[in-house]
Amino acid sequence: MDSLMAAAAHALATGDPLLALKCVSLRDDPPALALRGIAMAQIGDLPRARLALRRAARAFGQRNPVAKARCVVAEAEITLVSRDLAAVPTMLDAARTLLEKQGDRINAAHAAILEVRRLLLVGQIHEAERLLLDIDIAALPPSLRATYHLAECGIALRRLRARVAREALARAETEARKAGISALLAEVRNMRLSMTRSAALLISGGRKQLLSFAEVEDLLASDTLVVDACRYVLRNQGTVLPLTTRPVLFSLARSLAERWPDDVPRGELIASAFGSRYSDESHRARLRVEMARLRAELGGVATINATANGFVIQARQATRVAVLAPPKEERHATVLALLADGESWPSSALALALNVSARTVQRALDELKAREKCAQSARAARAAG
Repeated sequence: MDSLMAAAAHALATGDPLLALKCVSLRDDPPALALRGIAMAQIGDLPRARLALRRAARAFGQRNPVAKARCVVAEAEITLVSRDLAAVPTMLDAARTLLEKQGDRINAAHAAILEVRRLLLVGQIHEAERLLLDIDIAALPPSLRATYHLAECGIALRRLRARVAREALARAETEARKAGISALLAEVRNMRLSMTRSAALLISGGRKQLLSFAEVEDLLASDTLVVDACRYVLRNQGTVLPLTTRPVLFSLARSLAERWPDDVPRGELIASAFGSRYSDESHRARLRVEMARLRAELGGVATINATANGFVIQARQATRVAVLAPPKEERHATVLALLADGESWPSSALALALNVSARTVQRALDELKAREKCAQSARAARAAG
């Protein structure tokens, strides 16, 4: 490697993409193209960065498969930032396998961390955690150790493990400071800011209270019977009763929990569960059937009793019953939550992350745009074409 290339590589490693561009801007050999692509990515010119990396990969070809694989990994990172989630696994799988076989453990680990980040975006928490545990960070440079711990923090937040998340974030900040890369430090600051925001809304006894991540963790560790409207399950001291595929039963459980320890009138239960403003004998008969099904689902956690006015939920062991809901509940809230990261998501990526059809996402984006709910929805809709 000549002096200009060495200077460009050092500039990129220390977070100075402009200096790296000055060193390689007039060169078209494959190594220079690769460094130029990485530098352009760091300054935010993603289309030109992808083009430069693709040219470098083609130029390396089969004569230098390791260098080609490194270019593919770098392009995969840009693809991930661009939220083209479907393309990332195809790009990473072969490149990571080749790098591991050739003994390039650092870039192979980089590829694995990118895959972990993708899995987090699409909600595959268990797979992300398993893959992260397989990565040996001992020999990694500080920049990669920082991204590793950021991914570790992201998993802990999704598992509602506030203490583990704080410890992982502290490790990420330490490594980011060692690396001296401002973009990494900014990512750490953004993660810390997200941890200070309200994580959920607690509804109990007719009162509402915003909770932090730590308070949510404490709530789930207590003996409270929690109707979790974030994940559509019921929780009580380690026992989890999923109702994801039983929306009517979950709606009834939530209505009962919100009014605990009081009962809920039959008319209100019919309106919330069946969407009917009026009730007749057929509605009341159906309500009795669904209540019997819910009672069976609750098992030894709680029971449901009929009253003169309606129905009431009574926990068997828990000291109270509460509902855990998203901080803001509104139509298409999950789409808004993904768009809140500031990136322009294509509708195909949103559909992949939410596990719904692209057409469903497009309708949601159109509605959000019409309501002027967020500027990101309009940009994402345009990106979808």
